[in-house]
Amino acid sequence: MVSARTPAAAPPGTPRPGLRERKKLQTRHAIRRAAFRLFAERGYEATGVDRIAEAAEVSPSTVFRYFPAKEDIVLPDEYDDLLARGLRNRPAGEPVTETLRQVAVGILRDISAADRAELLQRIRLIRDVPAVRGRTAERTARHVDLISTVLAERTGRPADDLGLRVLSAAALAALQEALLRWAEDARAAGPEPLIHQAMDVLAGGLTR
Repeated sequence: MVSARTPAAAPPGTPRPGLRERKKLQTRHAIRRAAFRLFAERGYEATGVDRIAEAAEVSPSTVFRYFPAKEDIVLPDEYDDLLARGLRNRPAGEPVTETLRQVAVGILRDISAADRAELLQRIRLIRDVPAVRGRTAERTARHVDLISTVLAERTGRPADDLGLRVLSAAALAALQEALLRWAEDARAAGPEPLIHQAMDVLAGGLTR
């Protein structure tokens, strides 16, 4: 969902990554930081992978080793574990829409102001660049699978249950619409109120 940096502090008791893994994360973050800086300066289409590699002080092949396509630089996967862990940690009897609301708001609450600025840039790229928007659709399908699997564990339903998948897809769509509205409204202080509004609509439906 969000950041080029480590998204949030690991829970207590989580083993610290080894040196090799930390170096890989540093390289990944350096590539993303360089790319977002260049996207802001030059525009997405005008920024080639060679230029990103030069700015990040790595080779183009290294960029492609971490990100198979330029669009993947925009779309993070660091939040998958946070999302799954957040869903599993919510109360078992809680309505599904409330669980998804609290997990999304909790992840956003934990990111820094700098990461919020990058999130805003990312959402605008999703809105404005067709290639990134198309890649987002692929990621959304994967996230529907992830959410449905965790919700199946909570509810005892099969992971391919149509109701779970419809609700998972609808929740992701609601969250994306809230983020897009935030990106379009420069006056908005943050996405959380819009997320609450979107999830209220999902939970209760349109009343008028």
